[in-house]
Amino acid sequence: MRALYDSKTKTMFDHGIRYFFTDEAKYRSWLYVEVTLAQSQAELGYIPKDAAKEITERAKYENLDFKKMEHIYERVGHGFVPFVKVLANTCGESGKYIHYGVTTQNIQQTGELLRIKEINKRFMIVISEILDNLSKLAKENSNTIMPGRTHGKHAVPITYGFKVAGWIQNFLNDVIRLKELEPRVFESMMGGAVGAYNSMGEYGPKINELVAKKLDMTPMAIPLRNISAQKLEYINALCLLATSCDRIAQEVYATSIEEFGEVSEPFFKGTIGSSTMPHKINPKLAKGIIANSQKLYSVPTSGYYSSTRPFEADSSTNMLFDGLLSESVELITEILLRTEELTRGIHIHKNRMKQNAYLNDGLDNSEYVMMTIAKRLGKDKAHALIYKLAMEAEQSDEGYEGVLLSNEYLKETFNKDELECMLKPERYIGLSSELALKFSKDAKIQADELREKYNNRLVF
Repeated sequence: MRALYDSKTKTMFDHGIRYFFTDEAKYRSWLYVEVTLAQSQAELGYIPKDAAKEITERAKYENLDFKKMEHIYERVGHGFVPFVKVLANTCGESGKYIHYGVTTQNIQQTGELLRIKEINKRFMIVISEILDNLSKLAKENSNTIMPGRTHGKHAVPITYGFKVAGWIQNFLNDVIRLKELEPRVFESMMGGAVGAYNSMGEYGPKINELVAKKLDMTPMAIPLRNISAQKLEYINALCLLATSCDRIAQEVYATSIEEFGEVSEPFFKGTIGSSTMPHKINPKLAKGIIANSQKLYSVPTSGYYSSTRPFEADSSTNMLFDGLLSESVELITEILLRTEELTRGIHIHKNRMKQNAYLNDGLDNSEYVMMTIAKRLGKDKAHALIYKLAMEAEQSDEGYEGVLLSNEYLKETFNKDELECMLKPERYIGLSSELALKFSKDAKIQADELREKYNNRLVF
């Protein structure tokens, strides 16, 4: 396994994703593609229909002789030929039409993309669950006051629901991106040795189209084995999806520190954070998201170098991309499952958020005061005045409100109650609440659509 695992991994429901990492799933996908190829060839008159029927009946995972396959592998040293020989023998007289007119990578790459296509459906279901969690979180905290922060310092007040709305926006973009690339990534490529249909001739493109239709994939326009851009595009999309999860994890990791105390991960009785410090409760979910994300970000680089290898095919490229796709899928699986559990169980400490919003005694509302007097003085003069007073407050013990009230212009313009109101964080949150509720609704709509579209499962 290429992802970074810990004790949390064993407790998370994986939606059946990890099954597709197994050798059984690999062999079953190869069988499914070989059977689909034979059926398509028979429908178009390229091989006898009786042969396709017998292949369909006999080409079962349970019928494969894996001991014989291993024996052949030791002798021939080829990763796919033993499978073809055993399968041909399993299919009796019709075995002579197994793997007819195609080459190893046609089946292996199409099978791999078929498995990833099924994994991708499950990714979309997990994303729908994350969106459900974030929808609830945004709605429940649409009015939860907290400090907005830029460059690690307080900026202007926001609500926690608004922060979550930003996370939702990221995932909505991820969904759009993943949907758009599906036709380009999940392709069948029954083109033979170099992709020119040398064996199947004029039958070739029609067979490739029919195989694609049966697999609910796209026929690769020119089924060249050295085209890898679509795989890189998918890995890049997974990296961007990881950033959406990583952003949440990074913020939870930071703001669960005692000095912030604004959120905490879900805690289960009996969980131990340290072998020596009994009080420790560590952010287990967040740390796994961050670590796996950072590993995933490094994956595409190797693919870029390998994707430019010369000629019509290259075994080093095939080997590398097989590893890169597997690693990427395993990493994003761990990231998504942890993000779902984190967003479902995160604890929001509303009182602490409000305390932190009041930490600067109203300084965070300087823009509010500035924009109020800008209506009379203009923006530039208002900024200069409030900047001067804000800096005075930072360097004195008088407090921001006292500094403002000591200024002659402000004292003449506002009374004490008016200034006090302007310095309350809850009075200056912009459209935080409205945006939180809007994106809560959008997230719920998208979650429902994803469940409806991606709940269909292919059995092979």
